[in-house]
Amino acid sequence: MTTPSNKASASRKAQTASGRNGELRVDRRSLLVGTAGLAVGSVLANAPVAAQTLQSGQAQMAGQMLMPGMLGDRLYTSNPTHPTMSDISENPANVPPPITRTEPATVRLDYETIELEAHLDGNTSYRFWTFNGKIPGPFARVRVGDTVEVYLKNNEESWFAHNIDLHAVTGPGGGAALGSPGPGESYSFKFKALNAGLYVYHCAVAPVAQHISNGMYGLILVEPEGGLPPVDREYYVMQGELYTEERIGTAGLLNESYDKLVDERPEFFVFNGHTGALTDHYPLKANVGETVRIFFGVGGPNYISSFHVIGEIFDKVYLQGSVVTPPLRDVQTVTVPAGGSAIVEFKCEVPGRFVLVDHALSRAEKGLAGYLIVEGDENPDLFASLDAD
Repeated sequence: MTTPSNKASASRKAQTASGRNGELRVDRRSLLVGTAGLAVGSVLANAPVAAQTLQSGQAQMAGQMLMPGMLGDRLYTSNPTHPTMSDISENPANVPPPITRTEPATVRLDYETIELEAHLDGNTSYRFWTFNGKIPGPFARVRVGDTVEVYLKNNEESWFAHNIDLHAVTGPGGGAALGSPGPGESYSFKFKALNAGLYVYHCAVAPVAQHISNGMYGLILVEPEGGLPPVDREYYVMQGELYTEERIGTAGLLNESYDKLVDERPEFFVFNGHTGALTDHYPLKANVGETVRIFFGVGGPNYISSFHVIGEIFDKVYLQGSVVTPPLRDVQTVTVPAGGSAIVEFKCEVPGRFVLVDHALSRAEKGLAGYLIVEGDENPDLFASLDAD
């Protein structure tokens, strides 16, 4: 089993001992309160004052008691402000542009495995394991028939060995069988992209689940010949789980729990690395009339996602990340397995805040929510209140 040094573990425990139950969280009881139709202006204006701290770590807001560890409020109300810490969340807008060339080429992908302490939730931090310092790792975009050269360096400050298994690879271990570089070491390999599709990649050093849960996952798109149909905006979102000794709501530097990992009992569910990554930090944005494509994947390592955008219907869904199979039409929720992917597309018809969730909605209490903010003119023919002002 991969474990940190006793000294490092003891240090982390010391930092968390005084912080238990001291962190403000947001009330799950407002989960289904009818505020989903809030105008964009009120959402942004109210964000800094969404929570007010009381001595016990609880808060009272709009008649609801806010209990530590409850994050479901992010589905329908604004978030509290976020303290300044190192941030490992990948901006979902960091998607390389579509490939316009018509012939295969040789493409180089560079990865550095970096372990670093960063923000997890509120006053909570964690020592994450990452590709290139972000979760998920960088979105890779190649074309079917390309020769892909992969260069991976393990940062000299790492504690553990790391490698990479790309599901787009036809070859042993998806490339992971060729090496497991320790701190300061590196390895490289090449593969031919034989199959078009959207594929997960992850670290495959044993215990593989531990490396994935700590943040070592990402997506690679192998475009088909001719590419994908054009859209106005593309986004990159991945879901993961985090297993800590301490309960959600504990402040300080948290310790990973191997026992909870093998028992599949996560404390956190997250989009793009940590709670609030796609709400506080990087909400998705679009304008009325624009088409949006989301490349969605599940790093896991264990749980299936029922991906849904509250207030939208997917016009197209490319199941299992297949881009050579005709997409499904008019889909409400798409099931994505651990280590799997899907591509969803829809047109933004009305303004407002639309919430990305796993429709296993108890996971919102553990941090799993994102925002799509759509700006533009109202369309009362499509959506409007019937109540008088």
